Amino acid sequence: MSRWDWDSVWPAPAKLNLFLHVIGRRADGYHLLQTVFRFIDRADTLRFAPRADSAIVLATPTPGVAPDSDLTVRAARLLQQATGCRQGATIHLEKQLPMGGGLGGGSSDAATVLLALDHLWQTGLGRGELEKLGLALGADVPVFVHGRNTFAEGVGEAFTDVDLPAACYLVLHPAVNVPTAAIFGAPELCRDTPPIRPADWRHGDGRNDLEPVACARFPAVAEHLAWLRQHAPAALMTGSGACVFASFATRAEAEAVFARRPAHMAGWIAAGLAEHPLASL
Repeated sequence: MSRWDWDSVWPAPAKLNLFLHVIGRRADGYHLLQTVFRFIDRADTLRFAPRADSAIVLATPTPGVAPDSDLTVRAARLLQQATGCRQGATIHLEKQLPMGGGLGGGSSDAATVLLALDHLWQTGLGRGELEKLGLALGADVPVFVHGRNTFAEGVGEAFTDVDLPAACYLVLHPAVNVPTAAIFGAPELCRDTPPIRPADWRHGDGRNDLEPVACARFPAVAEHLAWLRQHAPAALMTGSGACVFASFATRAEAEAVFARRPAHMAGWIAAGLAEHPLASL
């Protein structure tokens, strides 16, 4: 018997990109990437309630986002369409992850909706089919459905799972919302980093090709990253920004650096996860 049911609080964890290379671009404009996704124990949470009708209702709409365009609502409706399911659900979303932070919050929320409702509605699609559905919602959604720390390629749909060492991450969140499309659309973006084989990647290798663009266009990102690199030279930006992070072997080391941050810098400390909390669902 699964411990996950209609009374459960369902986690939607953040991810960090331990590196992110842009190795090319397809004819349709999509960028070809290589990256390693790591889940961390900072998360949004979702709750679901069954309905007597087939409606999908987001009880906690995000300010400035129309419910019909919210990824959680779109994910639920996509699952209904793909399976012919006539059941509905009311969704309660509690946000902890910032929008435009590079942590995959919206994608993680959508993935948790797919996983949870496939389970609760008993639509039986399974993880592989849900990954395919997720790709229609956004390039980062499949990895959260996949549920493993992984070396991802293509547009984010080809996975080679990796075992990562235990680590504690100091994450700083500049108070800016970085639009992903603007970073990927920048003419100066490096798009020809040589590809590497997943088997050749080692923890600590690589850079984030999106970082120079985000730092040039959002000075707050550059400022936070420069400060963090004074204490952890291998610090990186995650995704297309705005958050920046550094890895530490122990929480005590991360906390010591965090305590010295300038007063205007916000952030938190999070542990790396061995897998997504819903990986065994």
